[in-house]
Amino acid sequence: MSDSTDLSARFSRAKFRSWHRGTREADYMIGGFFDRYHNDWSEGDLVWFETLLDEDDVDVMAWALQTQNVPEQFSGPHMDLMQRLDYVDIPR
Repeated sequence: MSDSTDLSARFSRAKFRSWHRGTREADYMIGGFFDRYHNDWSEGDLVWFETLLDEDDVDVMAWALQTQNVPEQFSGPHMDLMQRLDYVDIPR
């Protein structure tokens, strides 16, 4: 398997994991973030997101909503984008 195939598979898994969190709210927040930004990500950005996906949804959502302090490992430009919440598109 080539590196690009492996990376493509990792992006596919990340997409699935981001949209199948267990609650609709987390799906929209985390999945919406993935959909909006993943096209510009490097492998390092994907590693950050894969690590974020291992965290509890309530924590990720609290960091995005700025109701809890963001741990150092998740602070930075990606979390800044996540905190904008302008990528959440809730169907009516």
